Amino acid sequence: MNLDAAQLAAFSAVIREGSFDAAANALFVTPSAVSQRIKLLEERCGRLLIQRGSPCTPTPAGEALYRYALQVALLEGEALAALALEPQGRRALPISIAVNADSLATWITPALAETQRSQQVCFDLQIEDQDHAHELLRGGRVMGAISTDASPAQGCESVALGAMRYVAVASPAFFERYFANGVNAQTLAHAPCNTFNRKDSLQREFLRMLGYARLSPPKHFIPSTHGFVEAALAGLGWGMNPQSLVEKHIERGTLKALCAEAFLDVPLYWQCWRLESAPLKALTDAIVRAAHAQLIAKPHSSAPLTPKRPRAIKNLIGRTDNR
Repeated sequence: MNLDAAQLAAFSAVIREGSFDAAANALFVTPSAVSQRIKLLEERCGRLLIQRGSPCTPTPAGEALYRYALQVALLEGEALAALALEPQGRRALPISIAVNADSLATWITPALAETQRSQQVCFDLQIEDQDHAHELLRGGRVMGAISTDASPAQGCESVALGAMRYVAVASPAFFERYFANGVNAQTLAHAPCNTFNRKDSLQREFLRMLGYARLSPPKHFIPSTHGFVEAALAGLGWGMNPQSLVEKHIERGTLKALCAEAFLDVPLYWQCWRLESAPLKALTDAIVRAAHAQLIAKPHSSAPLTPKRPRAIKNLIGRTDNR
């Protein structure tokens, strides 16, 4: 069975843009033309491909087709450019990526810029947690993802990048208010902590390492990497921040580490489609170089912390938040 290129393009546009109207605008056709093409494609495939809603999403059958459509578009664009049938300056190849917020705020942007300098591409970045990133990879919604899972998604390859180091910090004023008598079970139980979202396990993991797994302190939910740092500086609460974002504040004394020698190392992996594509290879190489330059090369691992052993550290695996 051969798939009609116009129908496939309409299907891809609806999933990518989220609605039939937006897809029509992207394709410079009428919404009725998009609807007709989708109807014919679904009839040809013998099943529903799009779950109508806000936004429109692919059905399980549609996920496989969308992955195929993205691969075709990527390879077709490369071929047209190579044959000079479509000059590279006229159309950038779209590359969709799932990335955690902290990586986006700290180290990955230079890799994207490096890739764009050598390849005619444009990026569609989606902030997602590791589990959803795997779902997006399997469903073809993204071509690559920054993940904390070493196991590659189906049809993908996985490359170890290093680890992002996190430290627990608070402002001096907050420290004086809540930890004047030390960082212990009693003070931690009452000191508000900053939390990225309801899946963020870093603060809970830090408490577990200290031996206080059952503590449930008051929480502020702050779904922004830089907002997280600002909240700590303002004295809103304590929280786990990327070391690269707070180390200068610690040196200046505007932030203070709760346990000076304690940190969490979160291993990161780059997963992308196993596809012979020059832009994807260039992106992978750039991400690996950027990660090796800015992440911790060898994550540390040891026994959990106790109040008497603040130097102990932990290699955190299996996080489910999107930081």
